Amino acid sequence: MLLAAIEATNFRNLSGRIEWGPRLNIIYGNNGQGKTNWLEAIYLLARSKSFRTQRLPETIRFGEDLAIVRGTVVAGNDLQRELQVSLHDNSKTIFLNSKRETLARYLTQLQVFSFTAADLDVVRGMPEARRRFLDRGISSLKPAYLKTISDYNKVIKQKNRVLQLANENELGPDKVEDLLAPWNEQLVRLGVLIHQAREEYVAGLNAALERQLFERRDITTRYVSSLENKGHLTNYESLLRARIELRLSAEVAAGHALIGPHRDDLEIHLEGREIRVYGSSGQQRSALLLLDLAAISLYNLASNDHPVFIIDDVDAELDEGRIRHLLEYLENRTQTFITTSKRSHVQEFFSRAGVYEIEDGKVRSSSAAASLATGNRSV
Repeated sequence: MLLAAIEATNFRNLSGRIEWGPRLNIIYGNNGQGKTNWLEAIYLLARSKSFRTQRLPETIRFGEDLAIVRGTVVAGNDLQRELQVSLHDNSKTIFLNSKRETLARYLTQLQVFSFTAADLDVVRGMPEARRRFLDRGISSLKPAYLKTISDYNKVIKQKNRVLQLANENELGPDKVEDLLAPWNEQLVRLGVLIHQAREEYVAGLNAALERQLFERRDITTRYVSSLENKGHLTNYESLLRARIELRLSAEVAAGHALIGPHRDDLEIHLEGREIRVYGSSGQQRSALLLLDLAAISLYNLASNDHPVFIIDDVDAELDEGRIRHLLEYLENRTQTFITTSKRSHVQEFFSRAGVYEIEDGKVRSSSAAASLATGNRSV
């Protein structure tokens, strides 16, 4: 699936409609004009969230109470689908072909991978960012996994409510065990599925990284279960059950669930050393890019399809030679959107890319050969 066009109304400073090319799209202009806002709109359209803020009302233009982002997606059989995200105050509504859609189905319509400043949390931040990275990648290959993660998060939320009441001495020990039993049963069932899916995905990432994507870097990953060294992980279900029973009093004291894959992590190594601890800023950026490319490679292999790949401020992250190498590598693998304030770094790609100059949130000039929206597909 490829993004043919996008239209924004009252989303940050954006206005108007842009028709995109099927391969490389270069968004350039001076700083502060809205280049990154267009990438954010693409991300919102695909994932119904922002990569810049968790508070979507912040993205609504000042003085307005409604923002809308619409887009046209073209599937491999040339069928078009219309996606829309509407933001009103603190509410969000998503539409597929003008009809309200469930989030689980909506998120299968357009796959997006991103390389932005916020994504650096994957290599330098807390475990939650790395778990999200894994779960997004798995969901791109297995859409049903979205429901597994959603159901697991609901179970943890309900279990935490019981544990909080117990922590506040509002429930006796026997009552706590009775109330926790059904939630723990679901936690084990879903936890096993999550653990297995993440381990398989990490194995796939490492296989892709071994293929020397883009540039030579000895990057490897390792999935780290929170139950490591607590027993035999080969029988994860039994170990998970046993640890939940053993840690009941500790969970009550903490007031929240301490056992399960929501406590797991992903280690990322460069030449055998954990890059989060020992890597330089440049090495961390390179590692993140290689992880993204590995995830894209897995998606290409599994779906025989092009995902969207957005790269914000490409010249700030990569030098001119590496930009050239990267864009050549991505050709025929992704529909790529990059922003830059230095057009000289990507000038040689202008003849084979969609090129958009942004000023005050609008397209001042464009050159979009082979636009998908006009039906001239050349994927």
